[in-house]
Amino acid sequence: MHLRYVFSETRTGLRRNVSMSIALVVTIFVSLTLVGMGLLLNSQADKAERFWGSKLQITVFMCNQNSQVPTCDGEVTPEQKAAIEQTVSTNPEVASYYLQTKEQAFETWKRVYLSKDKSEQEIYSTVTAKDMQESYWVKLKDPNEFQGISQALTDQQGVAAVRDLRQVLKPIYFWMEVMKWGAIAVAAFLLLAAIMQVGNTIRMAAYARRKEIGIMRLVGASRLYISLPFLIETLVAALVGVGLAAGTLLVFMYVVIYGMLRPTSNIVEWVDWQDSFLAIGGVAALGLALTLLPTLVMTRKYLKV
Repeated sequence: MHLRYVFSETRTGLRRNVSMSIALVVTIFVSLTLVGMGLLLNSQADKAERFWGSKLQITVFMCNQNSQVPTCDGEVTPEQKAAIEQTVSTNPEVASYYLQTKEQAFETWKRVYLSKDKSEQEIYSTVTAKDMQESYWVKLKDPNEFQGISQALTDQQGVAAVRDLRQVLKPIYFWMEVMKWGAIAVAAFLLLAAIMQVGNTIRMAAYARRKEIGIMRLVGASRLYISLPFLIETLVAALVGVGLAAGTLLVFMYVVIYGMLRPTSNIVEWVDWQDSFLAIGGVAALGLALTLLPTLVMTRKYLKV
């Protein structure tokens, strides 16, 4: 009987405040979608940095059996590798470095080409870890001081190439950061609007039900019993908003990432379904928290229970 009353009041409240409920759902949907996009951009920036290196990095590729440059005479020897590491480790411009093995490079390479069509995958299947190049990923102390380490390594025996993409990567990472924080900033503004809308919805609903609430107080109804219809109303709005945001993120992944970018562009490792599910999980937790918590506060204020 009690639950039937609660759900009956919830349905009545949703019908009575349908315009406010729709406005709340739309606000939650748009803001959470932007938060999800910001999380995906953050994941994409991390993947791009792992693949290409940061704007403070240069990459030293060592010779393999297919290298055709004057400093290479077949596979890099252990002595040449030791000399290269000595050059890197003793250079004052270097903050840190690490070695990427052929196997690690091959695993990264495979992830990029997983989304290719079958004919291309058959071609790429002939590539093995032996065809990869070992490399040192060198992080600089100062992005403007790199000439010394670059010149020291360029003509060293066993070095196939020194890749310096800092000037290319810097604007890319800059705009990715701008888009990420821009999306999150707009989302934060809209989430604030959603919180204010929650308060306004509860205030109007409490005013419309003031007689029923007064009677329930007189007969000794509990705080939870009086507040529950309001909590369920905002929970329904939050769940619909979260569901729409999650659906939008999944459509974006399917159409844009898997449908357009992954099959045609191998310049970087793109975000995958796991990244999207993590973003959806974060969006769901944030959406529920930012609607239910204000509801608990507002019900105490406007219902005075």
